[in-house]
Amino acid sequence: MPSDSSARSPGGGEPAEAAERRRVIEVLSAATLGVEPVRVPQALCRACVGLLPVTGASVSISGGSTVRAVWCASDEVAAQLAEAQYTVGDGPCRAALDGAVPVLAADLADGPDSRRWPIFARQAVELGVGAVFSLPLGAGGSAIGTLDLYRDRPGGLSERDLAVAQWVRDAIMGALMELRSRDAATGRAPDDGMVAWVAASEAEHGEVYQAIGMVMVQLGVDPADALDRMRARAFVEEATVSEVARDVVAHRLKFRPEADG
Repeated sequence: MPSDSSARSPGGGEPAEAAERRRVIEVLSAATLGVEPVRVPQALCRACVGLLPVTGASVSISGGSTVRAVWCASDEVAAQLAEAQYTVGDGPCRAALDGAVPVLAADLADGPDSRRWPIFARQAVELGVGAVFSLPLGAGGSAIGTLDLYRDRPGGLSERDLAVAQWVRDAIMGALMELRSRDAATGRAPDDGMVAWVAASEAEHGEVYQAIGMVMVQLGVDPADALDRMRARAFVEEATVSEVARDVVAHRLKFRPEADG
């Protein structure tokens, strides 16, 4: 007996899964038609929201353990959610990035998900988010970023929904790799370990990188410790890492070794 994935459509045409995948590809192609290459990921994010029972989506790119930038977001809540995970240094996005596997948090208000990431879960619920699904961007057991989906109420994704999300993830990965190839063809070189094709995101988060360097000098610590100090300050002040970084760069805030604790 054929499996669901190979089942024929009612009209006896192509297998149902193939037909569904073709439909998804057509929607994604239409969403990116005539779009400037650097804007393609955002167009795919918005198309993803239309294809799935989710409220919003974002794409984050990682440049190592201390740097992560939001490439694009379908709405303000999606952007704030990505920023919240970066600020606390934890959450489904971080877990998906570290493990290079999908991480599905179906209920951040109650249950195991809320206990696994208590600080992030509280912030997510305050933003009106009930569930988050993070899919790694990458291959071969490593991830260079994540596609993060959220919904405004608790609830998981069906097998069909997860398959669609993975197809969208693959399309976004293809768009990013195309940008990387375009940069390589023009001779652009990586900058401090961050590949050139994340330059757009890098520009938006430049203050964070600059602040990390300043805090490293002020405290005599490595980048990871500098970011940890900034995250701790952000948590205490109920701010984001970006807001703390802005104060550091503007010399409104200075970290001192004697201020530990």
